[in-house]
Amino acid sequence: MSSAAVAQRRKTVRNPRTWQYAPTGAPRGYIQPHALEELWFHTGTACNLACPFCLEGSKPGDNRLQRVTLAEVKPYIDAAVKLDVQQFSFTGGEPFIVKSMVDILHYALQQRPCMVLTNGTLPMLRRLQQIQTLREQPHPVAFRISIDYPDPVRHNTGRGPGTFEQAWHGMRELHRLGFKISLARQMDEQEESTAVDAEFRKLFKQYKLPEDTAIIAFPDFAVPGSILEVPHITEDCMVRYHNEDSRRQFMCANSKMVVKKEGKMRVYSCTLVDDDEDYDQGMDLLESLKEKVMLKHHRCYSCFAYGASCSERS
Repeated sequence: MSSAAVAQRRKTVRNPRTWQYAPTGAPRGYIQPHALEELWFHTGTACNLACPFCLEGSKPGDNRLQRVTLAEVKPYIDAAVKLDVQQFSFTGGEPFIVKSMVDILHYALQQRPCMVLTNGTLPMLRRLQQIQTLREQPHPVAFRISIDYPDPVRHNTGRGPGTFEQAWHGMRELHRLGFKISLARQMDEQEESTAVDAEFRKLFKQYKLPEDTAIIAFPDFAVPGSILEVPHITEDCMVRYHNEDSRRQFMCANSKMVVKKEGKMRVYSCTLVDDDEDYDQGMDLLESLKEKVMLKHHRCYSCFAYGASCSERS
């Protein structure tokens, strides 16, 4: 590869000491991608809400990651299909702030099933008539709605007055239109997960939703740029506590995320590491699959220790 091509693929030069080795000097643990089963698109960090805990730091007008267009997303959809991708997923920010979001989904759904992560509030509710047209596409689209806690007061404290009811209304409308839905919630330390999920099941019944709706719980990933003290993952850790099969289940083994930064579309190795340019893998999906993903980011520890995953693919 020419030096010009290398420069195009990456904006920064990684420090091999920090990328390849833990602070102890031990070789850092890594994942070698084996396929592209799911391709994520970050639609931008602009959001109608300003949640203080947001792992993307999203808020109204935010431009850390820029809003995408169909023209920018389409080449990556086409390239991913050639690589036998199985699903496209979209996150934000709030995807339905993006004007071309429904058009993007229309195109993506001609190729593969899709999933959209949304807060289910006004930007989505205002576009339900457009969203309904997605039923006519060859592949299905599912929606994951963020409802942090079964307690409306606690939820609204983080997301804003009225958002609890709006999100449940949004979920109910999507279900009424025939779309598959799931719920994303916050996970507390030392929580009794079964009891928390049981409270959500009561709410599913109250809002006339399937009581077996999937619930995906996420730990606190901290805001972008945070440096948390977590155990360092070494090569020895990856052999001692994981086997070949479990390593293949890491998201970075079978998925990528495409973001827009400074006007350019970039491929990142995971949905959780776009605040660290060491995980910028350039502009080419095929080339990105050849790179080892070093487990350096503090969020990598959640995947290592708890099997955390943003995916709903089985």
